Amino acid sequence: MQTDSPQTTSDIDPFTVEIVQASLTAITDEMFAAMARAAMSSVIYEVLDFGVAVTDAQGNLASAGAGIPGFVGMLDPAVKDILGKYPASGFKPGDLFIGNDPYAGGVSHINDVTLALPVFCDGRLVAWMANKGHWMDLGGMVPGSLSPDATELFQEGLILPNVRLFDGGVPVQPVFDILRANSRQPDQILGDLMAGVSALRVGQNRLEQLCRKYGTDIVLESIRLYLNYGEKISRIGLRELPKGRFEAEDKLDDGRLVRVAVIISEDEFVVDLRNNPAQDTGPINGTMHSTLISAQAVFKGVVAPQHWANAGSFRPLKLLTKPGTLFHAQRPAAVGLYYENKIRLADLICKALATQMPERMPAGHFSS
Repeated sequence: MQTDSPQTTSDIDPFTVEIVQASLTAITDEMFAAMARAAMSSVIYEVLDFGVAVTDAQGNLASAGAGIPGFVGMLDPAVKDILGKYPASGFKPGDLFIGNDPYAGGVSHINDVTLALPVFCDGRLVAWMANKGHWMDLGGMVPGSLSPDATELFQEGLILPNVRLFDGGVPVQPVFDILRANSRQPDQILGDLMAGVSALRVGQNRLEQLCRKYGTDIVLESIRLYLNYGEKISRIGLRELPKGRFEAEDKLDDGRLVRVAVIISEDEFVVDLRNNPAQDTGPINGTMHSTLISAQAVFKGVVAPQHWANAGSFRPLKLLTKPGTLFHAQRPAAVGLYYENKIRLADLICKALATQMPERMPAGHFSS
C-alpha cells in the first residue's frame, strides 16, 4: 500500500515491520547472488570470499546477506568513514565510493575492497548498499599483495581511502586508470569491481521499490524498530549468561603471550585486550575494527546464535584495546595476514568462556 503521509511508531503494525525486515533480507540475498554470478575471479564466484549488507542512513548495519561473516561486520565502519569524510549534503543519487584502507573504514587488509552506494527515496538519503570482496592483486611487493615479509602497509599494495568511483552515475575515470595501473591482474580486478557495482545497483533498485510500496517513512521507522529489537534479543541472551570476570591466555608461535579478560554483567559484555604485546613488525597485526569483528562473532554466538544480526545486536558489547598493540595496531603497520590474528583472538575469547559455558563453545580453529 502506498503511504503518502508520515506515520508515527504506534501506527506501524508489527506485521509491516516484519515484512520490511524480510524484504531487506531478500535484498541482501539478491545482491549476494548477483555479485557471485557476475564476478570474474574464482575467489569470489566459487570461494564466495565476500559479503554484502544494507545499512541505515547513519551507517548502522540493518541487514546482512550470506557470505563471510567478518566481511559483513566490516561494512558499517566503511560507510561511517565515508559519512565522516564527506558532508551529507555532498551525496547525490548515482554516487558510489571505493575504499580498502585498513585504518580508515577498510578494517581488514588491502585485498578486501569495499564498495558503497547511497540510496535516496523522496529526495532523502535513506540507506546505503555496501559490499566487500577479496581482490586477487592490488600491487605491492609480491604477486597477490600478501607477503609474510611485509613490514609496513605500503608494501602490501594500493591504498584506496574511500574515494568516489562514480560521481552522480558518471565513472571517475582517473580512479579506474589508477586501479588498472597498479594491479598485475587489471582485467580481473575490474571485472570483480563491476560485479560489485552491479550488485549494489540491484539492491538500490529493490530498496527504492520497497519505499514506493510502503512509504519511505514506514521503511525508515521499521528499520529503526528492528535495530532496537536486535538489542532486545541480545540483552535477553546476556541476562542468561554466567556473570563475572573470565580470563585466558595463549601463546603465539614465537612464544609471546596473548591475553583476554571477559567481564559479563547484567548490562554489558566487555572484552578487555589491553594487556597484550606491542604491534608486530610483520603483517599479523589487527586493526581495532578487525578485532571488534572477532569479539562480535563470539558475542553473537553466545548470546543469540539463533537470530540474524544487525547493529542493535551488538549494543551491549564493549571492546577495550590499547593503541599500538597486536590487536589495535597503528598506521603504517602491515596487516596483510590479519586473519591469523583474528582467528587466534576468537579462539582466545572462546577459551576464556569455555569453563563457564562449554556447551556453547566450539573447538579451536586451525589458524596456520
